[in-house]
Amino acid sequence: MHTVASLSFSSSGALCRGTLLLPESEAPPPVVLLCSGFGGTQDTPAIRAAAEAFADAGFAALSFDYRSFGVSDGEPRQVMDIDGQLSDIRAAMDYITNDLRLDASRIVLWGTSLGGGHVVTSAADRDDVVAVIAQVPYNGFPRRVEGRTLRGTLSMLLAIVRDRLRGRFGRPPAYIPLVGPTGSLAVMASDGATTAIDALDSPTWRNEVAPRDLLTMTKYHPGDYANRIAAPLLVCAAVGDRESPLDQVRELADRAPHGRQIDYDVAHYDVYRPEIRARLLADQVRFLEEVV
Repeated sequence: MHTVASLSFSSSGALCRGTLLLPESEAPPPVVLLCSGFGGTQDTPAIRAAAEAFADAGFAALSFDYRSFGVSDGEPRQVMDIDGQLSDIRAAMDYITNDLRLDASRIVLWGTSLGGGHVVTSAADRDDVVAVIAQVPYNGFPRRVEGRTLRGTLSMLLAIVRDRLRGRFGRPPAYIPLVGPTGSLAVMASDGATTAIDALDSPTWRNEVAPRDLLTMTKYHPGDYANRIAAPLLVCAAVGDRESPLDQVRELADRAPHGRQIDYDVAHYDVYRPEIRARLLADQVRFLEEVV
């Protein structure tokens, strides 16, 4: 059994809202901070299931929405901001430090997809992080995007430039879909991604994003920070992953001083299917029981 509490914290002037699951415990428990993926929100099935699995295992579980997503503040809405999201994670860790219900000396960072890259970056040079779990983590754009033609790439670049200009002049974003079928103008254009969102049960997730800052992601490589993680790192990789290719993901575990990797014979979005998600969470709980 565990209790559920709402919370909020300020991050560079933006109010982020989250949820804390607390297990029954006489002493403050270690806490898993859950970081969602690209455009994700804390009420999606993957984040809810992970939080409940860790709380059932005796850990507190804190989930939250990045600025401008879900129930957190921030205008305009649905704007991807790598630096802003990393600031939000640091602010969430500061919140943990000040919450007497939690053992702030034992923080676990868990992230999936883009959030999996974020937790690697955020764990660097931290002595209060005792473990890191990166699930199908982002470590730079794939060298080749499956299903995206030259025409599709040019259409995406045009959408980015158009939205950047609108942002520069204070105009509302020119949104594009987060997810769409193969060949469509979407950040994640694949039939696998479309199948995954068809099963999505979330009142706050929106299938749109302002593309203005997508080019900054091409310069973002969490692997550059992996060698500065003192804590054990578990990388859960998908062998058939086209969004986070196996060779790029392996760099994270290889560079981390205490890195290990488990490979699953699935694709990127398969990790959100309930039966496969359960396998990953079971391995992740065992990892935490071993190292925390």
